[in-house]
Amino acid sequence: MRLLQYSLFTLAAVASFAQDRPPFEAIDLNATLALEKLASQLATKRVLFVGEIHDRYDHHLNQLQIIRLLEEHDPNLAIGVEYFQQPFQPAVDDYIAGKTSEQEFLRATDYFNNWRYDYRLYAPIFRYAREKHIPVRALNVPNELPSAVARVGIAGLSEKQRAYLPREREPADEAYRARLRSAFQAHGPSTPGDFEHFVEAQLVWDEGMAESAAAYLEANPGRRMVILAGSGHVVFGSGIPKRLERRTHATDAIILSSGESIEPRMADYLLLSEKRPLPSAGALGASLEEKNAECRVRSLSPAGGAEKAGIKKGDVLLAIDGQPVKTLADVRLAIWNKNPGERVQVRVRGKQRFGPSAEKDVEVVLTTATSQAP
Repeated sequence: MRLLQYSLFTLAAVASFAQDRPPFEAIDLNATLALEKLASQLATKRVLFVGEIHDRYDHHLNQLQIIRLLEEHDPNLAIGVEYFQQPFQPAVDDYIAGKTSEQEFLRATDYFNNWRYDYRLYAPIFRYAREKHIPVRALNVPNELPSAVARVGIAGLSEKQRAYLPREREPADEAYRARLRSAFQAHGPSTPGDFEHFVEAQLVWDEGMAESAAAYLEANPGRRMVILAGSGHVVFGSGIPKRLERRTHATDAIILSSGESIEPRMADYLLLSEKRPLPSAGALGASLEEKNAECRVRSLSPAGGAEKAGIKKGDVLLAIDGQPVKTLADVRLAIWNKNPGERVQVRVRGKQRFGPSAEKDVEVVLTTATSQAP
């Protein structure tokens, strides 16, 4: 009888709660917001966080469109990006100012080692910023800092490693920690203390980007900023947004694109867009590896451009179109903007069965890339 009374009480309480607050919120996906109205609403904010899934081309096209709308409304705009680390700010400035070429920019920022995603995803954004003279802020801390914190924690850092630590670090709230735990557990087995170091590393990442953005906004009171970063850094506002708001008290809004799991209060706006693949990139048709400070051919794609040009397994790549090659990043830098069917001049050093190795120049017709590997 007590169990029955308890059950009836519980059901009554649930029914009362359901009447007070519906268990869901309804969104009419057909009730879209016109771009003009969206632009006018966004223009009331000083900071806009536009999240992304890094390899979604449509997400980057959405980011570019937001930047265009805001620049047309008010050219006093700056762009903050996760993709470049703070020490490379001078190289970013030189490119935006027109002082260096795109190739020089990518080499100076060591892009293909530090970020690695296909630069064609981002090129339209940076070209537009250069055309319109929109300042771009390199927000990220050096790659080695979060990695070091994840290994040994903040307490274990050397004095040199502490140079780029953000001065303010607010502890992670429980919701933030819960989302990080899901990501952490996906990495496999761990030892005690690893998760706390992982949380510290994420905080250094988010606080560092917030601190960099805040410093720019404080030094440039007449400008607004669009911050482009992975969705995990902006969703629910618990990554960069709340840490920037703590420093600046600036009005802001969070924008995400489709492809995310939709949950209440995760963002202020959701952009619905279909996936759009990048056009196929040109590739040598060879799997490469770095070995003994050289870039060697590990295997060849059957009937690929490299094989047809006479390149052999074990050959060492020395140059592509006159650009020296020693690393995989050098190869990607040389051909990132090439299309299938284009021809490149490749200098290789091949093994000889008898006698010393011989160098030769061959012409490779690029084929369609099947992955991020060249």
